[in-house]
Amino acid sequence: MIRDAFISLGAWAWIILGLFLIGVELLAPGAFFLWLGLAAVVTGLVDAALGLSWQASALLFGLLCVAAVVLGRFVTRSKGQAGTEAVSLNQRGQSLVGRVFTLEAPIKDGEGRIRVDDSSWRVTGADRFAGAKVRVVRVEGSTLVVDDP
Repeated sequence: MIRDAFISLGAWAWIILGLFLIGVELLAPGAFFLWLGLAAVVTGLVDAALGLSWQASALLFGLLCVAAVVLGRFVTRSKGQAGTEAVSLNQRGQSLVGRVFTLEAPIKDGEGRIRVDDSSWRVTGADRFAGAKVRVVRVEGSTLVVDDP
């Protein structure tokens, strides 16, 4: 019964299925159903142009699904790995190593503070006066270890 209804709609069945799958993408996280939906829409357009049998349409849809998913993974992977910022996303202190900052509070008895953008970081190192330049050499927990620039 469903097969007969699907066959009677012809190319429109594939286009409707494609739009439905693209709509499902709004409810499901990720970008998987989007590629399947695009494959179904393309199948419908090819079916409308060439008048394929339902078997040929199903085979074309399967091939286009595989191609679309592989292409989609390639597109999303290349975007996500373009920069190196994601490497230290949850380790902000690691991204500060090697940078030079001005002491906000003097280092007394081995402890002081620096200002990084809108936050203040605890630092350890040799005693220095407020306003001195220091270079971050490593991170120990949430404390930055500093030395001469």
